[in-house]
Order: sequence, then structure tokens, then C-alpha cells
Amino acid sequence: MIARVWRGWVHAQDAAAYDRHYRAEVLSTLRAVNGFGGARLMRREADDEVEFLSIAYFEDMDSVARFAGDSPETPVIADSVRALFIRYDTIVRHYEVDFET
Repeated sequence: MIARVWRGWVHAQDAAAYDRHYRAEVLSTLRAVNGFGGARLMRREADDEVEFLSIAYFEDMDSVARFAGDSPETPVIADSVRALFIRYDTIVRHYEVDFET
């Protein structure tokens, strides 16, 4: 199993909008990918910013490519929410899941 890990930061007032987008649009897209194995969206508030940490699970890198395309290290960010971000990771990291409980 592969964990696809990405972070993005928004102003606190934009956190609810990104959360809604993730739940509605991102999850819908992910669920349509053969080999998708679940996702988690975590948040951490610091001052007037909210950091989001997205972890999406896939069977293998072929499954990741079905979601992300030919450049799996490039983040998939919809144009409709790109302006919400103060900054974001420009490279997505992929980890082999060693074990889980």
C-alpha cells in the first residue's frame, strides 16, 4: 500500500471552504480511482493559519498514477481552490506503508 502525503496552508477564515471542497470534490474523485484505499484529512491551527495534511492510500504507484497522472509527485489542486492557499507543498511524497494496526 502507498500513502500519498501532501500539505497546504490556508488562512483560518478559508479552512471551512477547503474542508468542504475536500469532502465533496477530492473524495469523489479519489473514490472513482481503481486502487484507492481511503483518505484522511488532518488539520492543525496555528495563529491565523490552518495547515491541512492529506493522506490518501492507494494499492500501488499505478493506482496513484490513475489519480495524479504522469507526474505523481505533482500536487493535484483544483483551480477553484488554488487561490485559497497561502502556500503548499509543491512535491507530493509517497510512502510504502510498512504496517498498520
